[in-house]
Amino acid sequence: MSFVMIVELLIVLAALYVGSRYGSLALGAISGIGLAILVFGFGLKPGTPPTDVIYIIIAAVTCAGTLQASGGMDWMIQIAERMLRKHPDHITFLGPLVTFFLTVLVGTGHVVYTIMPIICDIALKKNIRPERPCGVASVASQVGITCSPIAAAVVAFVTISNANGYMVSIPQVLMVTIPACLCGLMCAALASFKRGKDLDVDPEFQKRKADPEQYAYMYGSSATTLDKVITKEAKASVFVFLGSLLVIVGFAFCQMLHTADGKTIAEAIAIPKMNICIQIIMLVAAACNIMFCKASPKKAVAGAVWQSGMVAVVAIYGIAWMADTYFGNYMDEMKAMLTGLVTNYPWSIALVFFLVSVLINSQGAVVVAFLPLAYQLGIAGPVLLGVLPSVYGYFFIPNYPSDIATVNFDRSGTTVIGKYLLNHSFMMPGMISVVVSTIVGYLITTVLFPGYFGSFVQ
Repeated sequence: MSFVMIVELLIVLAALYVGSRYGSLALGAISGIGLAILVFGFGLKPGTPPTDVIYIIIAAVTCAGTLQASGGMDWMIQIAERMLRKHPDHITFLGPLVTFFLTVLVGTGHVVYTIMPIICDIALKKNIRPERPCGVASVASQVGITCSPIAAAVVAFVTISNANGYMVSIPQVLMVTIPACLCGLMCAALASFKRGKDLDVDPEFQKRKADPEQYAYMYGSSATTLDKVITKEAKASVFVFLGSLLVIVGFAFCQMLHTADGKTIAEAIAIPKMNICIQIIMLVAAACNIMFCKASPKKAVAGAVWQSGMVAVVAIYGIAWMADTYFGNYMDEMKAMLTGLVTNYPWSIALVFFLVSVLINSQGAVVVAFLPLAYQLGIAGPVLLGVLPSVYGYFFIPNYPSDIATVNFDRSGTTVIGKYLLNHSFMMPGMISVVVSTIVGYLITTVLFPGYFGSFVQ
């Protein structure tokens, strides 16, 4: 590894670090500074921006944004809240399941902001330490990204894998990630079930409870969505959204199944590639929500779902372009350095995914930026599918919006960011979830069902 190559790598890492400190749009914008230095300062050939993935994200978040604007997301949250309040004793297990499946359906973890205060309220009123369900539920809201058929990480994995000879489909990815991630989350919930002191013997909590103002703050109100009026248009928008997901999954199966002459059904009836199908279907669903379900376009673009999705677009745009520029120019050197390691320990790429995710706070950006490198290093597609859950590592440093919001939602003060930064409420459930999910996913694809999850040509 030459001195110049090391300096350029430090520039890439510095851009990621500074961008993460500013957060939000800065991740992509400051990556643009790194890209400019590499191209104009060091003369590297510019890489290719990930346009296919960006187009899919735009279409998906536009659809999800209209779902939120029509009130459909409120109805989904109400259904979830009724279930949670019906079984409050199991909130440590049910809370994470709710946030997980909401993310799976909508494709973004930012739906957690509505349901998290309810999870905190149920736990506190049931005298359950809120840190127990809240820590896992916040983690679960991000874990669900690699299990959603419209999330950037999943779509990018399929698109990039197909381009590199690993013919895997969205349903096949979900057949690995959903059971793997559920195993990881339930292990994390089990470890959190008796986590920390019970509220009645926690001196810090009892001290706050004895203060009349703090008591009124903790117990004086109840977070709920059950008082919201749900219109028939809001309910219709949910069915439009779910119907669009079913159509996408149906088209994905057409890419998998073959006719008698060896062609896929998609080839036989001229169905476009999945990236095109997803974009068309999501835009059609968004249009239906606007025209028939009273989803205001202004309200849609002002909502948290659409705005967070556009932030993800900018982050992936800058980060992936910068990374592709650097690694594309030094692919031969990378192969020479890492071939021995990945040949003997192909699963070790999971450590790279995890460490990069700690820095850049985007699972989709990790996949877009580093999956092509993994394929160029000769790592088999089934291995990469198995370790896909490892692209979630940004719980490690508690600066992600959903984690910060969860700390603020917990009126009991038990969900915390510790004095030493890393001793926070999300570390234990996050590590257990990711480690278990990655191991289970790896076992599914390489041990239990070798050769089933798509064909791979090296």
